[in-house]
Amino acid sequence: MIHLLHSRPTKKQLEEMLETLNTYIKLAVDIRRGVLAGGGMLHADCEAVLLDEGSHQEDIWGADWIPSTQEIRYEALINIRPHRKNPSMDILDATIRDRIAEIVTQLLGVL
Repeated sequence: MIHLLHSRPTKKQLEEMLETLNTYIKLAVDIRRGVLAGGGMLHADCEAVLLDEGSHQEDIWGADWIPSTQEIRYEALINIRPHRKNPSMDILDATIRDRIAEIVTQLLGVL
């Protein structure tokens, strides 16, 4: 199940986001609005939730969050954006990575 988070999730929401992949959560993070959608099988599904809620595609980046280690991985197909100087699945811009880390830590860190 995918949840749109503006604030920290409930225990039930976190469990639902983990249902699909068990050990980690796929995320799409809106770096302008400071919100994220998490859960499901694909980053693109999370991205669609954010787009439906008013986010702009250029502000959305994909990542994974591993609750057991509090690790964030910055790799997703939705991150391939040659026109934004990101030709890789990995987010290459340190400023974008830092903003994602800030949002993910605020909303999901140390639950």
